[in-house]
Amino acid sequence: MSAETSDDTSLLLDIDNHVAVVTMNNPPANTWTAESLEQLRAMVDSLNDNKDVYALVVTGQGDKFFSAGADLNLFADGDKAIAVAMAQSFGRAFETLSAFRGVSIAAINGYAMGGGLEVALACDIRIAEAHAQMALPEAKVGLLPCAGGTQNLAWLVGEGWAKRMILCGERLNASQALEIGLIEDMVAVGHGLERARKMAESVANQSPPAVAACKQLIQNCRSAPLQHGLLQEREAFVKLFDTEDQTEGVRAFLEKRQPQWKNK
Repeated sequence: MSAETSDDTSLLLDIDNHVAVVTMNNPPANTWTAESLEQLRAMVDSLNDNKDVYALVVTGQGDKFFSAGADLNLFADGDKAIAVAMAQSFGRAFETLSAFRGVSIAAINGYAMGGGLEVALACDIRIAEAHAQMALPEAKVGLLPCAGGTQNLAWLVGEGWAKRMILCGERLNASQALEIGLIEDMVAVGHGLERARKMAESVANQSPPAVAACKQLIQNCRSAPLQHGLLQEREAFVKLFDTEDQTEGVRAFLEKRQPQWKNK
């Protein structure tokens, strides 16, 4: 399959082998703007409609910054209208990323600060290179994480560590982040994207409709009671029998061959 690329703005897109790689490309620190956040939202919506894409990797251009988040110059004048617009832009973009139907993986290749860490928190899986540093330092400048940081971080690492990072301003290296469950894997410097691609490509071994249903059920645990989730799980299981991939998966296993997914 040929690769599809786009590099006309501060987000670069490359699609190959069922994997879309989105690279933040706004030097020197890959900061977010209202325009790039809207582009991310639109890009993920488009990828949701592309049945040939099973997984998404997010990374940063260069070897120092994954992303430093928002440019603080935006908030220097204390303009509440700008604050409202940026908070809404961050929310729309990262919530759309979190709801991506496939598997999303953050390849953290350097500093991930503020909104830079929050975009990683919106992904399903996080892989960090050994030199990476992670923090949510907004309170140090009189702000707070407004792109899911207070909610997603606490869910991932527990209330205590979330409070240490957000309330006490603690910065974590990759080893510490792995220890507390903030990331799922740590790799050598320069190997983050390679590891993320390999993991993303492994998603193609699973039925895309089944992956989408499983992801939704797992994330359901954050907001719904257990009994509701168990009921949804059984309903989703039966609903998969309406898909062609369910029949193909079972037949391929019984016939001892690789399944040919159609994502429908």
